[in-house]
Amino acid sequence: MKTINLIHNPGAGDEAHSKSTLLRLIEAAGYECRYCSTDSESWKNIDPKADFIVIAGGDGTIKETITELLKSGNAAKRLPIALLPCGTANNIATSLDIKGEMIDIIRKWSNPETTAIDVGEVFFFEEKPHFFIESFGYGLFPYLMKEMKKTGKNKIEDKEEKIKAAQQLMHDISHSYKPHYCELFIDGEDHSGEFLMAEIMNTRFIGPNLFLSPHGHPGDGTFEVVLIPGEDQKKFAAYVDSKINNSEVAYSFVTIKAEDVKIKWKGTHVHVDDQQVTLKENAPVHVQVQKNALTFLI
Repeated sequence: MKTINLIHNPGAGDEAHSKSTLLRLIEAAGYECRYCSTDSESWKNIDPKADFIVIAGGDGTIKETITELLKSGNAAKRLPIALLPCGTANNIATSLDIKGEMIDIIRKWSNPETTAIDVGEVFFFEEKPHFFIESFGYGLFPYLMKEMKKTGKNKIEDKEEKIKAAQQLMHDISHSYKPHYCELFIDGEDHSGEFLMAEIMNTRFIGPNLFLSPHGHPGDGTFEVVLIPGEDQKKFAAYVDSKINNSEVAYSFVTIKAEDVKIKWKGTHVHVDDQQVTLKENAPVHVQVQKNALTFLI
């Protein structure tokens, strides 16, 4: 019998994602399950002898888990990771095409495919690296995160309502947000300019399910740098409007493949996945891809 180390965010999802339901489904599928709640610090004691790790939660829970694995040097980082997506956006699972009912996802573990996943490393000054699995960036998206908190919309409990509220707020601020100058070197080549957004993406989706990186994959060994220049302000707002109205239109974004990015932003709005970070204006930042850092079941 295979052993699973289950890391569960009990605050994510609904009754279908409760501890009792997940344990019942996993054990019925023939697995022995070691349960760990993210409400307890003990979840970080991941058993390196388990057959694989299961993360039941949203993008934030996944990011927190992989950060713990990478920074600790834990032998468990060699274990495959399976996802049970039960967060709000689930951008990481969607980028890996992991979707459907919990029971159907669990059944696929008996005959799984695996893929190597890259992780982004962000260096601020001489600090230890911050890790990201979704994206790192400046401009509109971190400003959206700030406004969601300011307006209290980040506390909306209903998943679909929260995504729609975030999309509407993104639409509103995209009309008024001013482009910022960005000094940007991608693999040594100068791409500096004025942008509404500069996102270094490892997944295809960001935030409230915005599909900004259609050609990207978190295991292809590269990032996709997504740039929204000032002259595309109305076009970007129109794209977000199409998301709000469930009629997503095709949009050609400026995307550049990258492994090494050096960036300075004339502003302080910055995020690492779902974490806001305050930097000084024009602070130098270095971003690198850590190829094949982890293995996921898909």
